[in-house]
Amino acid sequence: MSSSLTQLIDDLATGRVRVVDLTQPLGPETPVIGLPEIFAPSPPMTIETISRYDERGPAWYWNTIHLGEHTGTHFDAPVHWVSGRDLPDNTTDTLPPHRFVGPACVIDVEAEVERDPDFLLRPEHIEAWEAEHGRIPAGAWVLLRTGWSRRTDPTAFINADDDGPHSPGFHADASRLLALERDVTGVGVETIGTDAGQAGGFDPPFPNHAIMHGAGKLGLASLCNLDQLPPTGAVVIAAPLKIVDGSGSPLRVLALVAG
Repeated sequence: MSSSLTQLIDDLATGRVRVVDLTQPLGPETPVIGLPEIFAPSPPMTIETISRYDERGPAWYWNTIHLGEHTGTHFDAPVHWVSGRDLPDNTTDTLPPHRFVGPACVIDVEAEVERDPDFLLRPEHIEAWEAEHGRIPAGAWVLLRTGWSRRTDPTAFINADDDGPHSPGFHADASRLLALERDVTGVGVETIGTDAGQAGGFDPPFPNHAIMHGAGKLGLASLCNLDQLPPTGAVVIAAPLKIVDGSGSPLRVLALVAG
């Protein structure tokens, strides 16, 4: 075994490296994204017991679950968006697994989002972060810390009114900078999707999805506990289920952080 892996095992055992869970609980009450009625909706999660130590199975408990791939804390593969549909290795079962692991760059915009729930991250915010913490490295997971995961009430989490949902996200220019100039692995957010709530009306619509997935990049949504991560130095592990031809998957996102 290499010395680096031996050191990691020892650091985990002694608490010098902590494991932080960035995943929301997943159940029937988990909010799902809403779309206009002309489009097919994603169903809420349902759980049906197969057996629970009863006549259907006296010594075992298990369930049948039914849910959309993009429910709760979930992974977006490039094939999820039309811009990424023709790329090679673009599904959850064909993506190279080394792409699921990478350094985390956490950009804290909680104060901005507190003032404006429709806040958009722009290139100047990224450049200001880099002036303090260094250039975002290729292969990084860029995580947008907004405090949105503290909205445990589903209505407040969706935050919709007559003109649709209001939640923070990325300006198209920021997505282009991250995907094309920084060559990140992908982005992660605390909101229900990687685009802002009002992004359906942007030009282009849903620009983060279109730009990121068109460049073969990945997405993580409905994260939590980003306030437990430093701006740099953590490692994120975000491995989706290996669904054949899958566009995404619920998953358990973990971060390794110096204790």
